[in-house]
Amino acid sequence: MSSRSTSTVDNSSGKETGKAPAELSRRLESNLSKVILGKPDPLALTALALLTGGHVLIEDVPGVGKTVLAKSLAKSVQADFKRIQFTPDLLPADVTGTAVFDPRDRTFEFKKGPVFANVLLADEINRASPRTQSALLESMSEGQVSADGRTWPLPDPFLVIATENPLEFHGTYPLPEAQLDRFAMRLELGYPEADVEVDILLAQAQRHPYEDLQAIATLEEIALARQVVRATRVERATAMYMVRLSRALRDHPSVRLGVSPRGSLHLFRTAQAWAARQGRDYCMPDDVKAVAVSVLAHRLILETRARHSGVDARQIVRDVVESTKVPV
Repeated sequence: MSSRSTSTVDNSSGKETGKAPAELSRRLESNLSKVILGKPDPLALTALALLTGGHVLIEDVPGVGKTVLAKSLAKSVQADFKRIQFTPDLLPADVTGTAVFDPRDRTFEFKKGPVFANVLLADEINRASPRTQSALLESMSEGQVSADGRTWPLPDPFLVIATENPLEFHGTYPLPEAQLDRFAMRLELGYPEADVEVDILLAQAQRHPYEDLQAIATLEEIALARQVVRATRVERATAMYMVRLSRALRDHPSVRLGVSPRGSLHLFRTAQAWAARQGRDYCMPDDVKAVAVSVLAHRLILETRARHSGVDARQIVRDVVESTKVPV
């Protein structure tokens, strides 16, 4: 497959836009790396989530920078940012909003909840009950909230970045399968290397680098880059390769619940974005491989025996990627 020019023209503005996703992604990654040190791969995928409209689940132990990453992403693009601290007593109305009685004209007025934002940080989402977690399902899937007999559209773009602690931590609830499936990817930050941790200490000796972080893009640039990502060409053979991966995971002997068609679509969109990040206007199987673990592993519900035997969903995805024939 030969490479074509990566430049297209936005007829309404006359500006070159073909390389917009690549340049914008690099700028975002560079800006985020001023705050989150030594984690280039999670930063790259987080930037791509913004360019695809896919929501992100960050699962890791406390104190490794999950919340700071979400705040930094919103600050980098001048986005309206809201944060919800999920707790066991949080109610669905605390997320979506509720109708409030106005005694002056004796009517009910809908007061929008914190979900009405461009970037929503659902902090420690697995500490809330499944009922409250499900309040985000419609918002994440359809970009709207149904309440008080009406449907309220959410701002565009709308991105949920949820953080969670591992399930072995006390006081957590497993996320329902339906909610896990709505996250385009799951990321981990992990503990930093020793020399990077020293850099973190020194960087915060006087003040946190987040305080000096500057916006490097606008929501209009994000919208334009999303259009270019969606136009990234995917040949039928490459799309079939994605479907073969999904079907192989569904049929894997250690998997009880496999990848849904929604998961295949998230793989499609994220692979498009990864290709655009490289400055290409077409998608290759290598782009699919680069994002497969982050996009697919969290959707797998393992068989009880496999789970108790220590089988890792990420390794299953790696094995399936390795054994699935790549189209020529």
